Amino acid sequence: MRSLAWILAIVLLCLAGALFYVRATGGLTAKRPSSNMETWFARIVRSITTPSAAKQKQNPVPASEQVIAEGLAHWADHCSSCHANNGSGAISMGQGMHPRAPDMRLPATQNRTDGELFFVIENGIPWTGMPAWSHPGKDGTDSWKLVHFIRHLPNLTFEERREMERLNPKGPDQIEEERQQQEFLQGESQ
Repeated sequence: MRSLAWILAIVLLCLAGALFYVRATGGLTAKRPSSNMETWFARIVRSITTPSAAKQKQNPVPASEQVIAEGLAHWADHCSSCHANNGSGAISMGQGMHPRAPDMRLPATQNRTDGELFFVIENGIPWTGMPAWSHPGKDGTDSWKLVHFIRHLPNLTFEERREMERLNPKGPDQIEEERQQQEFLQGESQ
């Protein structure tokens, strides 16, 4: 009975400390960047909760220019809205999340195994903006191609970034602006 009281006291003390920390740092808000402590803790939890078998998986899709191009197109259409075309995360959606979308070009991502990257793409990361992208009946090939593309992010060329801009989804305002530009240019050529 005495040990149960100690455990309860420790849990209450931890909860009080967490409440104090949240209030002292401005409350629960996505507007502030993650602290070093939060980042460290999140990485530890993610590492612990990623199955060993997933970490050890090897990419079954051979790397090639075609695979990188397909990964680039998929990234531009599905991932860039949060991670930016260049993988920096420096885009309004990615910066508005808590934790912020990571810079995928840096060692914190690049040093992960292919299996870990695949696991995150397929299963998401709870309590973040990263959704799970696996779907019943899909074999994960697109996710493995994305792993190759993530490895390529630090070496993106200017031409690849331009191609991604062309492939990025467009909103109604962008579509209308492009229509008006085309209309203007056609009027000049007549």
